[in-house]
Amino acid sequence: MKKIAIIGSGVSGLSCAHLLHKQYDITVFEKNNYIGGHTATVDVDVNGKNYAIDTGFIVFNDRTYPYFEKLLKRIGIERKPTEMSFSVHNEETGFEYNGHTFTSLFAQKRNIFRPRFWKLLADIVRFNKLCKVLHHDNKYTQGQTLGNLLDEHGFNDFFRYHYILPMGAAIWSTSIKEMSGVGVEFFVKFFFNHGLLDITNRPQWYVIPGGSREYIAPLIKGFADNIKLNSDIKSVVRRDLGVTLSFADGHSEEFDKVVFACHSDQALKLLDSPTDDEIKVLGAIPYTENSVILHTDTRLLPKRKAAWASWNYLLNDNVDKAAVVTYQMNILQGIKSDTQFCVTLNHKQGIDKEKILREFTYYHPVFNKASIAAQRQKKLVDGENNSYFCGAYWYNGFHEDGVKSAVDVARQLGVEFD
Repeated sequence: MKKIAIIGSGVSGLSCAHLLHKQYDITVFEKNNYIGGHTATVDVDVNGKNYAIDTGFIVFNDRTYPYFEKLLKRIGIERKPTEMSFSVHNEETGFEYNGHTFTSLFAQKRNIFRPRFWKLLADIVRFNKLCKVLHHDNKYTQGQTLGNLLDEHGFNDFFRYHYILPMGAAIWSTSIKEMSGVGVEFFVKFFFNHGLLDITNRPQWYVIPGGSREYIAPLIKGFADNIKLNSDIKSVVRRDLGVTLSFADGHSEEFDKVVFACHSDQALKLLDSPTDDEIKVLGAIPYTENSVILHTDTRLLPKRKAAWASWNYLLNDNVDKAAVVTYQMNILQGIKSDTQFCVTLNHKQGIDKEKILREFTYYHPVFNKASIAAQRQKKLVDGENNSYFCGAYWYNGFHEDGVKSAVDVARQLGVEFD
């Protein structure tokens, strides 16, 4: 039985190990002292009550997560419906709205009398129609960015900065400036497939009861003893007949093949002698750092409770800054409590220190013209030199994409996801 090393224990690595462990002698190496990656449910005690709060991966839907849903069904994990809504609060002007319902749309009553708010609503409809035409005709301008598209069709700054750019920045945990540079084709296909160009008929979103970590134990059931934590790998050397993993403590281990189920930049750094193609492709898919704070400070939510949404974007005048988004976890996870649990990205300075429960740092892939072009070159590196590259960065950057990339690797190794 051939030996395969899998580097990384996020959803990509664990899914890959789950698919391969019956036909291969697999070992999963994880640098941290825990597994799961962005599947990060934490236990907190507030006022004598215990709560399990998701701080990384939270939601999935019934339309664009086919591989992940199939995986959950395979390991016997249930799902619970949740609400996916989006609000914007302008820190400087106080303007806010939540697009989920008619009532939440006008939670700030004076929006009824704002002509530019009605213009915003009209532009949302116009933008959605434009993107649907682009998708159905499949006639994209080479190299065109979202910013270019908005310029070409005369969408004003109010629409850009109070709707489409914040929404995209929240989804991909990036800045408004970076969002403007995302390719139109990548953007439109994602928004169309996720029902974000529709006012109605959107997919149903779900969470995992008890927190997203609940799928980890049944997923690793067949190979739990083959997971090695605190594994500080220094380099990976490839040869014609196998690979060698060298560790910080001086020892090394031999395998027939290696799966890099870590971030693209981490994989490139581990390679002792990366090929020109690996440098070109993996080097073009960078990651950005995001601060994540679990807290109970409701000041990070819109001023009006009727405007509270699942995702709440705090808009400021710094377009270079990473998205400031607060996930309202009581809404998302259906938590029944007088305490409001929030998870906020990139705004520690605005949170009452006394209300901070936990702090984390996560990394997300950056999707721009260079990285999207690199995705199309996946075949140049994946499966070459006894090496496979597995990660959500090959697609849209989400949990589904991590599983999809694992299915890709398994298929190359003769294992189908049945």
